[in-house]
Amino acid sequence: MLLKNKLRNLLAGAALVVAMPAMAQQNPAADSVTIRKIYDNALTSYKSYEDLRYLTKNIGARLSGSPQAAAAVDWSKKVMEDMGLDRVYLQEVMVPHWVRGEKEVGRIEGKKKQDVAIAALGSSVGTGKKGLRAEVVEVHSLEELKNKDVKGKIVFFNRPFDNKHIQTGTAYGGAVDQRGGGPVAAAKQGAVGVIVRSMTNDYQDVAHTGNTKYQEGVEKIPAAAISTNGAEMLSKMLKDDAKLKFFMRMNCETQPDVKSYNVIGEIKGTEKPEEIIVVGGHLDSWDLGEGAHDDGTGCMQSIEVLRLFKDMGIKPKRTIRAVMFMNEENGLRGGLKYAEEAKAKGEKHIAAIESDAGGFTPRGFGIDGNDGQYSKVLTWKNLLAPYGLHDLTRGGGGADIGPLKGQGTVALIGFRPDSQRYFDYHHTVIDTFEQVNRREMQLGAASMASLVYLISEYGL
Repeated sequence: MLLKNKLRNLLAGAALVVAMPAMAQQNPAADSVTIRKIYDNALTSYKSYEDLRYLTKNIGARLSGSPQAAAAVDWSKKVMEDMGLDRVYLQEVMVPHWVRGEKEVGRIEGKKKQDVAIAALGSSVGTGKKGLRAEVVEVHSLEELKNKDVKGKIVFFNRPFDNKHIQTGTAYGGAVDQRGGGPVAAAKQGAVGVIVRSMTNDYQDVAHTGNTKYQEGVEKIPAAAISTNGAEMLSKMLKDDAKLKFFMRMNCETQPDVKSYNVIGEIKGTEKPEEIIVVGGHLDSWDLGEGAHDDGTGCMQSIEVLRLFKDMGIKPKRTIRAVMFMNEENGLRGGLKYAEEAKAKGEKHIAAIESDAGGFTPRGFGIDGNDGQYSKVLTWKNLLAPYGLHDLTRGGGGADIGPLKGQGTVALIGFRPDSQRYFDYHHTVIDTFEQVNRREMQLGAASMASLVYLISEYGL
């Protein structure tokens, strides 16, 4: 009997050893200490904040194809080279070159004339030097447009954000189809121009630009965003005078494509270098403002992840790669090119984290992955929660990392800061360095670095 008991115990021990590798090597106490050190380092460093200052103030707005975008490529490459990373390189990509031209003019012409703030939508055609003047038809959806006679008129899309949503990104998603598809839908019904209510939940005199998409075979008509205060005024004046006209003058044009680059830096993994963790943001920005929250902070946070690992002497088990994507705003060609080359090279990405929601206080991450990957992240909740990272939810990712979906079992993860102020600044002239709080931005970098560290240690 004693022999049988010993044998039973030996077999049970062997089974335990076999089962252990799945959860084995996790060491919450040690991981907690490392994460605390990551935050200590990030919160006492000014490096990435000063880099953001340089990017926004010395280089400025960085629309794809512009000299400023080219300068940002050269500068960010040097920033990562100076860090002594294992590899820093450029990935060539052809990008669109849309030019806004001189400042737009928008004016309501009813019983009285009232100037309002407008901004040409990205990719829009211009009006010509004489401008465009026509009667206005207000609609609140693409569906409502189908029942309107808009031939020879300007269509005014005026569906506001649904402010009942807690996450402002959800409200944005519920309104942005007007901007992306409105001009084509209006042109198909004979409209001569489009005005779209700015994509913000705030009432402002600032117009929010953003890209629109034309369709081959459909006439390209001028399209502009109008400030929310301007939209409210136009809607009110239309109720008093349905025959009023709107005047818009825009001098934008699309020029030939330009050669540009994704900028990539990496630290090689010590145990599984073939497994890649991407962290990134988009280097380009709209030509208004300085592209600080969108997406200078995301780029600087991504580079900061690598700086933290280097400065702290953390040797990642898996390869960590920071990618500054080019052309997210009006084409997504950088993200598409990165995924294309990754597939061609047979690279194995296990996770990609994108920061493109502003440099505000961290709240958590959205995870677009399988059940096992999501469950794995949830096992780290106790390590992340002390730093305000309570929202570990299904669904997430980001525009630039989206094209990686389907390449193996890569988990796409979106960094989620507090969303309440983001659309105050999004795609505007007021998206400047002064609107970024250093501490909030650095908390975000530390949050991303902590998750990268855990994935690097234990995989997904």
